[in-house]
Amino acid sequence: MQDRMADSLARQRFSTIMLGAFAAFALILAAIGVYGVMSYLVTQSRHDIGLRIALGAQRNAILWLVVRQGMELALTGIVLGLIGSLALTRVMSSLLFGISPRDIATFSTVPLILAAIALLATYIPAWRATEVDPMLVLREE
Repeated sequence: MQDRMADSLARQRFSTIMLGAFAAFALILAAIGVYGVMSYLVTQSRHDIGLRIALGAQRNAILWLVVRQGMELALTGIVLGLIGSLALTRVMSSLLFGISPRDIATFSTVPLILAAIALLATYIPAWRATEVDPMLVLREE
């Protein structure tokens, strides 16, 4: 009887495993994308950041500025993703077994995980931005 039950759920189990694998891959790609965008923005703003440091800006203020910019972008994406996922719950309901398509735990945990990954992906370029030498930036002009 258990073999019959396993056979009847094999397609749903495979779909769920593949969906989870694609979701994990998408999460990794999103983290790399946020890191890449923030690294690019920091590289492009190196001159401005160096001038701010030369004029007396504290390194914590520079760190906060870059992290805030990155998190604004990430939170905009998270909100748009939540809206899109709520709109597609009917499509997903056929793939779910034993769970509601609008599961509160999922809709609260996933955005928190995404925000934490985005924070880490923005913190690294922000920390690099605080290491800009203002003398090198001023000499480039």
